[in-house]
This record gives sequence, structure tokens and C-alpha cells, in this order.
Amino acid sequence: MNDWQRKSPLDWETYVNKLVKVVAVEKHEYEGWVLTVDPVSATIVLATFPEKDKGSLSFVMGHAVQKVEILQEGDGDMKQRLACILAPEESQAYSLEELEERKNALKAWLETNHIPVGEQGELGRTLSVAGVLTIEPPYGPEQCSSANEIILSRVQGLLQGYLGQQR
Repeated sequence: MNDWQRKSPLDWETYVNKLVKVVAVEKHEYEGWVLTVDPVSATIVLATFPEKDKGSLSFVMGHAVQKVEILQEGDGDMKQRLACILAPEESQAYSLEELEERKNALKAWLETNHIPVGEQGELGRTLSVAGVLTIEPPYGPEQCSSANEIILSRVQGLLQGYLGQQR
């Protein structure tokens, strides 16, 4: 067992949200922002941001860690960015204006593709597709609901493709 593995979870927590350089066995070096450390295996999860918005994760197994050096403290923006990496899209907060934009864009896209869609509910926030499927805010595949599993599956697939085009 190496020194890194002997540390306690409280020790590892001091590395979270910090830019580090990890030296592993065979002189491999990894640099990134510590997202978390697995308390069982001591594996370090590093986040890097090679492209403007997209991040990537690297895992350095705890048994391979020889040295961890803190290079920079994370500011509030970086902490927020790291917190959002693993957050599912539906848990991200949307303003009422953003939800309205998402709804209108999706509705227009469905209409363009000749899929009958309307609004329902007291505030018109729910989209109704062909009267047999509903889509709730924030209007993703997970928010689709229908008793007809075939229609549900097909519309979820369409939505997945639509959202893929939007990114």
C-alpha cells in the first residue's frame, strides 16, 4: 500500500476542486482538476477541458499514484464547472425564459417534421404529441410520457437526435 492509499477521505477531500499533477508508476504524469477521489480504491478522477465547453475525465488508479502535487486552487467558476460535469441535464436549472425557448424550439422542430404537436396544461408548459404522448419541461427524452411504448420509444429517439443536433 502506497502513501496515497494510506490517506483518509478527509485528506483526499483537500485535493477536490484543485488543479493537480499526479505522478504515477513508470513515470506517467497526469494533470487535471480533481473531481473526486474514490474512498475505497483511492482512484483519482481528473477533469480536463481540452475544448472550450467539453470536458473529459481521466482515472488514475490509487495503487499507481506515487505523488500528487497541487498546482492551483479552484475559483468559484471552476468549482461550478466541475459540479456540472456529472449532473444529469434534467437536474440543471433552467430559467422560465430558457424553458420557453426550449419548448418553442422543440415544438417548431416537431411541426417542421410533420409531427402533430400542441400545448396543454394550465400554463401551456406541457407539449402534447398526437394526443398520445406528453413532454414536460425541460423537454428531453426522459420527460416523455405515453401509455404506448412504441410511440414513446420512437419520439424519445427523435428527441435524442434533435438534442444531439442542438449541441
